Amino acid sequence: MGNARAGQSAFEGKKRQKKVWMLVFAFVALVAFALAWQVKLPALLWHWSGTFFSAREGLWLPAYRVSIEAKPIEGVTRNASGLTHDARTNTLYLAINHPAEILELSTEGRVLRRIPVQGVEDLEGLTHVQDDEFFLIDERHQRIHWISIRPETTSIDVANAPQMGLGVLLNGNLGFEGVTWSSGRDMLFVAKEKAPPRVFLITGLRHDARDDKPLNLQIHEWRPKVEPGRFLLDLSSLSLHDRTGHLLVLSDESRFLVEYAKSGEIVSMMPLWRGWHGLKRSIPQAEGVTTDTEGALYIVSEPNLFYRFAPPQKDD
Repeated sequence: MGNARAGQSAFEGKKRQKKVWMLVFAFVALVAFALAWQVKLPALLWHWSGTFFSAREGLWLPAYRVSIEAKPIEGVTRNASGLTHDARTNTLYLAINHPAEILELSTEGRVLRRIPVQGVEDLEGLTHVQDDEFFLIDERHQRIHWISIRPETTSIDVANAPQMGLGVLLNGNLGFEGVTWSSGRDMLFVAKEKAPPRVFLITGLRHDARDDKPLNLQIHEWRPKVEPGRFLLDLSSLSLHDRTGHLLVLSDESRFLVEYAKSGEIVSMMPLWRGWHGLKRSIPQAEGVTTDTEGALYIVSEPNLFYRFAPPQKDD
């Protein structure tokens, strides 16, 4: 009789233990799901998986492979930010956040010259327009500055440069984070980092003072079919690929690069994770992205790392 009671007691103990483990498992699963939902992982994976069934058009990011990985930028210890490409010289221009500075880089990430910038408190991005013309953005004050960078330029003071302010949901360090120019449409794309992530379109900026026509400045919000804020935690940089008209949207918190078509459809996506695209380590805090005329893709991450990705071969 005693053995029977002992056996029953042991059975009940195992049953209670099983229930405890089931409750622990259910709690852990619930917490994991809540965290995944909070960081928008289900939406991210859903849209990413959907791109594999789309036509392989545009840049087609899944085919890119890293050719220069995590190269430290000489003389830079922190605050690497926006990036743009100048097709005339086939060089890159990098914005340093603080103290404000612009670096001209080779396509291998070698520093060619340094240009201090005065009058900008929080330099987050820049984009080449044409010839010597560039736009700079000041995140904290949400200001756009129109400047010139010539071969002989050694410093820049924006005090006398044309500028424009956009007081859109001013909230300190969550302002403008990325900028890119569409030469085919004379249109500036400006990214607001978060709360919520948004992209604005500005037309009418390049007004010739010799032209008698009145200034026709217009600002609209970019509304793609799948808005970045629905599945990306933030927007850290933008780059317009002129040949296709596709827009690259970079998120450092989600560690993803997204390619949008002119229609607003997502064309392709690129995770910046270890093991993908030949990366030995995940890209930390990606802050700037651009492409060159040959289709190579460049990413810089804070504080000072340089990446180059080779485009797919034509017969791929």
